[in-house]
Amino acid sequence: MKLWKRILAVAVVAVAAGVLLYFGIGSNRLASLEVIPDNALISRPTINLWYTDEALGDYLGSVALDFSEEKNVRVIPKLVSGLEYLENINRDSLQTNTYPDLYIISNESLEKASLSGLVSPIRDEAGAVNESNFSRPALEAVTYDGKLVGYPFYFETSALVYNKTYMEALALSALEAEADALAGEEAMQELDENGEPLVPDGEGNNPEPETFTADEAQLQERIEAMIPATIDDILTFANSYDAPEQVEAVFKWDVADIFYNYFFVGNYIDVGGPTGDNTEKIDIYNLDSIKCLMAYQDLNQFFSIDPEEVDYDSVVREFIEGKLVFTVATTDIVAKIEEAKKNGEFPYEYGVTNIPNINEELQTKSLSVTNAVVVNGYSQKKDIANEFAAYLTVDRAQNLYERTGRMPARKGVTFTSPQAEAFGREYGLSVPIPKMMATSNYWVQMEIAFTRIWSGDGVSDTLKALSEKIMTQVTGQPFEEEYIEEPEKEEYVGEEE
Repeated sequence: MKLWKRILAVAVVAVAAGVLLYFGIGSNRLASLEVIPDNALISRPTINLWYTDEALGDYLGSVALDFSEEKNVRVIPKLVSGLEYLENINRDSLQTNTYPDLYIISNESLEKASLSGLVSPIRDEAGAVNESNFSRPALEAVTYDGKLVGYPFYFETSALVYNKTYMEALALSALEAEADALAGEEAMQELDENGEPLVPDGEGNNPEPETFTADEAQLQERIEAMIPATIDDILTFANSYDAPEQVEAVFKWDVADIFYNYFFVGNYIDVGGPTGDNTEKIDIYNLDSIKCLMAYQDLNQFFSIDPEEVDYDSVVREFIEGKLVFTVATTDIVAKIEEAKKNGEFPYEYGVTNIPNINEELQTKSLSVTNAVVVNGYSQKKDIANEFAAYLTVDRAQNLYERTGRMPARKGVTFTSPQAEAFGREYGLSVPIPKMMATSNYWVQMEIAFTRIWSGDGVSDTLKALSEKIMTQVTGQPFEEEYIEEPEKEEYVGEEE
């Protein structure tokens, strides 16, 4: 039932009761109110939930209603502007009695919220926020100063998306070629003494060779084997792939956005330690990160992508139009492709898999952002606020994706789409975005560094300058790194694309 209908039903009950303001009772539940004394509803405690993502509106209203009926407490979700979000929460917490008891926020803002007194360590009495229900990145994302300060709600990360129809055609062609080669070998073994093929005698001897037909399991196994485990595998694929006419690029992604690039260095750059809040643990400039960015730079000669002309939306559009075989995308691509399929704009099958490593030596790790439900440090109703936060993020996580398109951080959620489920696996391997205010401009600076390196600037020099700038911010004094020589480049085998 739509939210406005529930509000209308509440208004009817309110008039009948005298003076009553209550959020979200559906008309189909009015009968239950008949046995509740008038003053019971008026005396219910109220907790306020603030959020900024409009897509969550109906879902939060529904969950709040169910919780309200179970616990005899009113939960009022409120959509607010994301501009100066924490500043407004802080102002209302200090000056009004309508401030949020809990709110939804990205994990990268948890240090700022904590230092402002707007965070209360969770009171997870049921023990729901643990490794059974949440992955390592989810728990690290909501940890600050050694304490769990939020309930992981939903996440964003990137994964490798591929056109399965193209892969299937290639796999089938390879299997047919192998079958033909095998048939040729068998035919050579069945020549007569004059070197002529044996002729079928009609009695089952020397039968005609059977036409090759690949079974589904055989085909699927070959497709799985062809999915690239490394960037080197993609290069090998590109060098040998006889692409259909509509394919314009084997691999293309938004090289101008750090979110789609960070996986190249995510395994070797440390900004804040596992929980992203320790200024003593910053390691940006090291040999492995240099090697990774050298490999990244080399890709420009194979996949010529102009950072000035590419953006994420254009890449997704090209993938849907069948112009790409592989791309790096975030969770929203699943809904976009499914919508395109319904409209007849995507006549293909597709798959989602983990971000590939660079090569056998250098591993990758994608970046993730976790949105958490946080209890306001100023709330006078922390117990019930904590109880609702656990209810929302653990008990009711199953329907989050279907209702909102947001990927739940909770483990064990089942999806109708295997592609959506694949993003959850990637999230479990990701590195959470750091929380430190001292490095808040790190992402802008890193994005600039990636662009310069892609365009041909020296890798070691660029990364060294970035590291020194960030360390100077953190330490408050000039910082100089010892120079690291770039190792000799390994030449890729194959022609440039």
